[in-house]
Formats: sequence, structure tokens, C-alpha cells
Amino acid sequence: MSEAFPRHVLCVLSSGLGLTEMERIAADFGGFVLDREYSEAEPDPRMPEAFEASMAAASFDEEDWTAVESHDTVAYFLSAPMMRELALDTSRRLLAATATLLRSGATAAKNESSGITHGRTRWLELADQAKHATDEALAAALIAAWVTRPIYDGQVLYSCGMHLLGAPEVEIEVGNTPPPKNQLPDLIAHLDTLAIYLLTDPRAPEIEDGAGFRMTESAPRWLLHTGTSTRHPEDDLSFNPYGYVRLTHPN
Repeated sequence: MSEAFPRHVLCVLSSGLGLTEMERIAADFGGFVLDREYSEAEPDPRMPEAFEASMAAASFDEEDWTAVESHDTVAYFLSAPMMRELALDTSRRLLAATATLLRSGATAAKNESSGITHGRTRWLELADQAKHATDEALAAALIAAWVTRPIYDGQVLYSCGMHLLGAPEVEIEVGNTPPPKNQLPDLIAHLDTLAIYLLTDPRAPEIEDGAGFRMTESAPRWLLHTGTSTRHPEDDLSFNPYGYVRLTHPN
């Protein structure tokens, strides 16, 4: 296993809320520091394109796009490099910090470590879901907040961001033709079920390559295959040192 430790890099935009005030708000949640090298008290013309590339269309409304286009400040917040056992708590606290920043005058946020963003309303919904949640409910909220999925590489659908929760990426084999849109909800449900399992079941760290997996007791059986992540180099923010777990159909 790689010795690299994942870390969150959160990009936060504002209009009228300064870097000093955003830094103070984030500091209240412990362990999140402002990257002064890259943060700027001026607009960045690359932001609309960057947000569009981060799944913004899934939850952005007109006000969200206006907020991105009219920002005057860009802040980058860093978590400490996370040991595996601290990842869930760190990710929960950063989600709460993100919601507080947005409620305090920040206007948009996206995660550079997984390439995901949400509209303001969706960020706040996810933070509220995670606030008092435990076990599977907490896992589901954090997966929705921080994990980009599904991404298609020509053979599998896969996630990016499970490293931020201390777990392998999840994948599902679909073949060399993109699955029809009407099949995507079921495939995403499989990815999410596997992701929640990896985060909540005490047996998950002992998965053996070739083990069986079912969504429910009566559902079709899949096979689990484990491997080392090669999608990103070790110095990339998206690199997952815990590898991946892939669902495949039995032959």
C-alpha cells in the first residue's frame, strides 16, 4: 500500500466575504487552514469552466451560476493529510464547515481532491443530513457530498473521492459500450451500496479477491475484485492509496 495520505482541498468562492473572515470561520471546525499561496482576493476567470467540469449541472440553479460568475474572492482550504481512521470525521467536519461558510456569505464551493461540486441548496441539504447521522446514514451523506460518480472509462463505471473517506474507490464493470441512461440509476445504486458497505461493515477490510456480493439477499450475485489504483499518480490529489473494489458479473 502507498504511504501517501489523502487530503481535502476545498475551493470556496465569495462576493464580499473576505479571506480573513472565511479563514476564521473554517478554523472553528478544527484542522482546516487557508492556503495563502493560491487564495486570492480577486476573481479568477477560470472558475465558471472549472465548476462546470465538476458536475455542477447536477444541482446548480441560475443563482449558483451567477454566484460563480460574479465572485470576487477565491479561497482554498486544506485539511491535514488524513490517516485512514480520521478520514470520516475530517470529512464530516469539512462538510459542516462548508455549510457554515455558505450560510455566512460564501457563494460556491467545490472539492479539488475529488472534482465534485454542488449547488448551495444541495450543500446545505447534505450538511443537514450528516449533522446528526450515524452509521449508514452518515456514510451515505458523506459519499454524496465528496465522491464523484459515476465516471466511465470505456469499460467500467468508477468513483473518485472514496480516498477522502478512508476507503477504496468503487467500480462496476459495464463493458465497452456506455450504459443507457435508464440503467444508470440501478448501476449507481450498486456503486453506492458497495461504498456504504466499505465504510460501515467491519468485514470490509478483509475482502478477498473473487468474493461474492449481493445488494440484498435475493439479488443477483456479483464478484468483488480488488486492485491497486493506477488512475492517478501518487502526487495527485485524487490518488487513492487504498486501491479499488470492482463489481463484476460471474462468468
